Amino acid sequence: MTETKQHARKWQLNWRLMVFTGAFLPLLIGLGIWQLNRAAEKQVLIEQWQQEAQNLDWPEQVASGLDNGRPVTITGLFGERSWLLDNRTRDGIAGYEVLTAFYPLQGPAVLVNRGWVAAPRTRDRLPVVSPPKGVFKLTGRLSSYPEPPLLSGESAVSDSWPRRVQALPGDVAREDVPGLPSAIIRLSGSEQPGAYRADWEPDLMGPQTHYGYATQWFALAVVLTILSVVASYRKTGTNNDNDNG
Repeated sequence: MTETKQHARKWQLNWRLMVFTGAFLPLLIGLGIWQLNRAAEKQVLIEQWQQEAQNLDWPEQVASGLDNGRPVTITGLFGERSWLLDNRTRDGIAGYEVLTAFYPLQGPAVLVNRGWVAAPRTRDRLPVVSPPKGVFKLTGRLSSYPEPPLLSGESAVSDSWPRRVQALPGDVAREDVPGLPSAIIRLSGSEQPGAYRADWEPDLMGPQTHYGYATQWFALAVVLTILSVVASYRKTGTNNDNDNG
């Protein structure tokens, strides 16, 4: 008598594994789709900025929308009022970012972030930040007002200029310079007229970065699916008894 034992694999549902996969697979796919949407949005913004940065004067820029990061060119004069944003450090050195009112030849006034300047040794002294006189052509990028962090205290208001502040919301700035638009301008470099250290870090999250993240999320979804299918196949034994006399 010869006994032959054969092992085969068959599908056997693993409920725990299915629950785990069902919970995480839609999440991974959703994150991948979200990154694709973010990449598409960034691409649209880049194309819009490149198109609208050409030959648009300041009033047209304001009318077309002031999206963060959009390049802008503006011609006008610096005003006398400047705000010093406190607690801004560079290379471990305490200092301020200098925001000064700027009055274009056409269109509304706007605040210009002229960059970072080191603080004097003592808190009772402020840096001298008088802007240059004359008509200048500035280039930069639109940015948000420096809003205060959540639950932070209000900055003490001073009657003297320049004024040291912890933050500068738009509605506060408009109390001193009426008609300011919904964005400020960061100078594009330290060589700009009236600039200090204006070496802003670029936005590295371009469309390609989002595409890379989307690929990672979709790859994880594929791996999870494959592992779930493979783990659901189990070996089962079938006994075939062949009696040979």
